[in-house]
Amino acid sequence: MPAVIPSAPAAVRRRTHLLVAVLAALAVALSGGAWSLYRVAGDDHAPGRGDAPVPEAASGAAPVGGTSACAGRTVTASRELRGMWITTVNNIDWPSRPGLPAETVRAEFRAWLDLAVRRNHNAVFVHVRPSGDALWPSERAPWSEWLTGRRDGRDPGWDPLAFMVAEAHARNLEFHAWFNPYRGGQPASVGGPGPKLDRLAPDHPLRRRPEWAVTYPSADRPGSRLYFNPGIPEARRFVEDSMLEVVQRYDVDGVHFDDFFYPYPEAGQDFPDGAAYARHGRGFTDRHAWRRDNVNTLVREMSERIKATKPWVKFGISPFGIWRNKRTDPAGSPTAGLQSYDDIYADTRLWVRKQWLDYVVPQLYWHIGFDKADYAKLLPWWAATVRGTRVQLYIGQADYRVGERGAWRDPGELDRQLALNRRHGVDGSVHFSARQVRADRLGAVSRYSRAHYAAPALVPVMAQLPAAPPAAPTVTAARSVEAGGVALSWPATGATSFAVYRVDGDAARLVGTTREAGWVDRAAPADGPVSYCVSGLDRSGNEGGLSAPVSVA
Repeated sequence: MPAVIPSAPAAVRRRTHLLVAVLAALAVALSGGAWSLYRVAGDDHAPGRGDAPVPEAASGAAPVGGTSACAGRTVTASRELRGMWITTVNNIDWPSRPGLPAETVRAEFRAWLDLAVRRNHNAVFVHVRPSGDALWPSERAPWSEWLTGRRDGRDPGWDPLAFMVAEAHARNLEFHAWFNPYRGGQPASVGGPGPKLDRLAPDHPLRRRPEWAVTYPSADRPGSRLYFNPGIPEARRFVEDSMLEVVQRYDVDGVHFDDFFYPYPEAGQDFPDGAAYARHGRGFTDRHAWRRDNVNTLVREMSERIKATKPWVKFGISPFGIWRNKRTDPAGSPTAGLQSYDDIYADTRLWVRKQWLDYVVPQLYWHIGFDKADYAKLLPWWAATVRGTRVQLYIGQADYRVGERGAWRDPGELDRQLALNRRHGVDGSVHFSARQVRADRLGAVSRYSRAHYAAPALVPVMAQLPAAPPAAPTVTAARSVEAGGVALSWPATGATSFAVYRVDGDAARLVGTTREAGWVDRAAPADGPVSYCVSGLDRSGNEGGLSAPVSVA
């Protein structure tokens, strides 16, 4: 698991009838890792000074298109990304242990997706390349031992990634394929090959191209492991090609990196890339600047190549939460911790300003009021960083820290953090990790879910992605169901997904989403007529016109 380094109804049956629409609804205008080392020096987990929570009310909700109506009521839907990381390395989340039968692995994954649906999430971020390996039949990487229980590259006989994408889409969850680009293996201390090339899978690319391999820290140090050398252009291109396999072959919604580029520094150890620098230095006189440029090149090239392959696939990164400290750089944040720009050569601010990313998910894994990295001060820095760009800001939330001493013993800490996110216009959150969302320690997940995720939400629209809002669907049937609730159906159209709105008081609110040509409202009130409208959405989340309203008595 992530190291916290203290420096770092049943309803009565209803008669059914379909109302004839007076006018069709107006067309809707276009709107719009996780597994980290947390190295802020001196984190004593002192109690926070958090603000009181903001009531949910209409926070995060807006009229669809600003003017649309259903049965005379304004239509509203929240637009925010809600997700969780599902970690495969070391079997942190899934599969629960290596070498399980395929049907057990599939059942476990379905259970994680069902949890996401229950918590009104709309995306999952799944570790598919944790350590130079693959959870798909790759031409460039061996099968992951965290799945197969073996390091011999033996094919498990099925395609987990195809299964995962299909199951996520069946629940209308976005699937973001999560990669660690440069890691070649895990330390021996957690059962990995450590620094030994001959302990990698026989078909591992670093065994075929040992000149691409670099060991850090040194082989005699705990935690030593193998990396693809970021300073070798051929190695970088191979890593890119390995990840682009997924974009080319699978219907993923996003490509996602976390914060592992160059490794986090170890005392007394420098990354041993002198030979690569001498050969591929490209005129850089500062090796640190050269390393930073190597990472920048990876990010830029992946952005360009993803969009050239499938323009609708999103690209996002979840960096360490501190770019630079203000005392180092006036443009930095009011913090006093490890600096990703200087220590792991990740110029996250540049990636945003260059708009190589569609979204950024800084890991703000510290509590409100922590003196060296105060959530309430880092959050506005990140909000200002994305301002004026098309890059959406999501926040990586530290569900795994709930129950730790100090501020994290307060089950309201994450609730307050999500309230602050809304105040600063954040577009969503991703929670680390699935196991902690399920565990719901101290009831903290239930608390923030009630306050912030009580109703479903549509993913935010990204204006830079292809847009083709579909025509309004025609609801052809609306009926009560025996077990309680209302079943709606409509003909299949060119829409990728559908949003279902139910009239509730003075508004028509989003109550469900689906990729099917029909949906059942299990929570429909049983004490009177109820009216619905349905809209279609394209692959990028752009919403088309509303159907005519239908009612069930």
